[in-house]
Amino acid sequence: MSLSALGREGSASPAVEGRSLVKSFGRTPALNGASVAVAPGEILAVMGPSGSGKSTLLHCLAGIFTPDAGEVYFDGRRIDRLGETRRSEMRRRDFGFVFQFGQLVPELTVEDNIALPLLLGQMARRDASATARSWLPRLGLDGLGPRRTGEVSGGEAQRVALARALVHHPKVLFADEPTGSLDSLTGEHVMELLVSLTRAEGTTVVLVTHEARVAAYADRMVLVRDGHVTVAEPPAVPSNPADASAARPHPPSLAR
Repeated sequence: MSLSALGREGSASPAVEGRSLVKSFGRTPALNGASVAVAPGEILAVMGPSGSGKSTLLHCLAGIFTPDAGEVYFDGRRIDRLGETRRSEMRRRDFGFVFQFGQLVPELTVEDNIALPLLLGQMARRDASATARSWLPRLGLDGLGPRRTGEVSGGEAQRVALARALVHHPKVLFADEPTGSLDSLTGEHVMELLVSLTRAEGTTVVLVTHEARVAAYADRMVLVRDGHVTVAEPPAVPSNPADASAARPHPPSLAR
């Protein structure tokens, strides 16, 4: 059944969707007709070997890259034809991002890093700082607000990046190898926080990872290989997944 038919029959339409995406860098193809749709509130894991195009897919869905061909939709609106200014506004307002190495601003404190999306959204500094401080205990970062990011551990820095990504209540969180630079125990802690916080916020998540244990926190998994997307079986739940599956019913599958 097509996604349009699903919508007509009352099922949830996708929060974000890519249709027949093609993207090359010079003569090197990255995506070759990739299609994927993510339901509102769903956590989707995108897996694949190195160089398969999984990060390129995330960047196209997030409006960072413009595909050479195909269509990208967010909340039912086509976004790949928007100008860079409008796509940048959309990313700042509606999307959150967590990358492998956090990409925090080293000159800023932990609190100021978390407040950054709010300040860019024109919130008053006093209110932005107060909101950022309120996120510290939610991620086990109490007392670290005044520290520079170089003065915290790798796991703490990634929790700061997660707080920064969620502080403005985005509709979609894009996470590209969020545990890739962490040891397994710290990575599990970060994933437990990511799942619990996004469940509580109702945030849609697109999670790129090469680790099966990380993908197991998702509702659904797709594989990217040679620029194409194939649907995989739902991943097995890890031994201690912060009760992600029990938090609320899973969204309907929107596999194409």
